[in-house]
Amino acid sequence: MFFSCIKENFVNLILTIIVQNTIIRGIKDDEKEGRTLLITRETDYALRILRALADGKLLNSAAICEQEALPQHFTYKILKKLNKAGVIRILRGVEGGCQLTADLKMLSLYDLISITEGQRAISSCMEANFQCQWQQKFGSRCQIHQNLQVIQNSLDQQLKTYSIYDMLFKEKSC
Repeated sequence: MFFSCIKENFVNLILTIIVQNTIIRGIKDDEKEGRTLLITRETDYALRILRALADGKLLNSAAICEQEALPQHFTYKILKKLNKAGVIRILRGVEGGCQLTADLKMLSLYDLISITEGQRAISSCMEANFQCQWQQKFGSRCQIHQNLQVIQNSLDQQLKTYSIYDMLFKEKSC
């Protein structure tokens, strides 16, 4: 029991460090270097879109792109996802634009990642309909799967602790 608590606390600490370093340092162009991103460019752009809309004013996509240095083709795609999720509303027409409708203090980083990227798993065995070949062959629970599930749960919980408001406006100390 004692070692189980230490192990769980260690996993939580590592996940906290990973998430905080990813958030604090921002998203780099790691894809060119062959790295898989924990937080993709799409979520990074969504954060910047929400920063542009945070004051509640109506902005068109061109103004958002200019203000946040975003490419137009990605921006419109992300705006549609945010609109569908009820985070913003899109008003069409000459006087149209985008406006924030969600409370950024109630929207978590986990929520935003789910909106922009869908449900993310650290391993394919975390996916809902995954069939573990090892478990099927040996007829017992896979310890790897169980340990990865603990990590997945910890990561999800950690991402849920960061509100978008805090991400955008509260300075974190390292």
